[in-house]
Amino acid sequence: MALNHVNLDIRKGEFVFIVGQSGAGKSTLIKLLYREEVPTEGRVVVAGKDLTRMRRREVPLLRRRLGVVFQDFRLLPDRTVAENVEFALRVTGYSGRDAKKAVAQVLAMVGLKNRLNAYPGELSGGEQQRVAIARSLVRNPDILIADEPTGNLDPDTSMEIFRLIERANRYGTTVVVATHARHIVDAMRKRVIELRKGTVVRDVHRGAYDD
Repeated sequence: MALNHVNLDIRKGEFVFIVGQSGAGKSTLIKLLYREEVPTEGRVVVAGKDLTRMRRREVPLLRRRLGVVFQDFRLLPDRTVAENVEFALRVTGYSGRDAKKAVAQVLAMVGLKNRLNAYPGELSGGEQQRVAIARSLVRNPDILIADEPTGNLDPDTSMEIFRLIERANRYGTTVVVATHARHIVDAMRKRVIELRKGTVVRDVHRGAYDD
């Protein structure tokens, strides 16, 4: 779904839910934020950078400041939990010792300190998503962006995942999440932006999934 005349200002440190029916434009908005897509008109400014004017070679530098979490986890099946998380650091030039320390800390934070040497196929869906969140947080991103991060998980596991994301937000990370998880949005009472046919129809603080 194309977006039409969307005008949003998300401030540093906010926690924002993007809601709406399938096809409303949520995923398009998320992709614009990490420059997977580029608008045909208008501007997208993320972390002070105008993404519409950004050169292709500058995109990796932008993404080092972002953490992105997907519904399908996107873990490397032939690498352990620790190696999957460490991979996110290797591309930014972390040394071996510093990388291993950072990996151990973030995996402890998400409750997986005893699963460092397990492979993704040995984990539950909830554990795999915890690894994906650890991978997104290990670089201490300015912004965490998530597209349906709990779409394949049961309600209780979904709430656990969102509590981890909320914890990152309390430490200062800006969070933007597209989700269909009505019970999560209603329980957490964060800022809610609703899209309908590519247009913002509601933007409320401490909102619920519905009006």
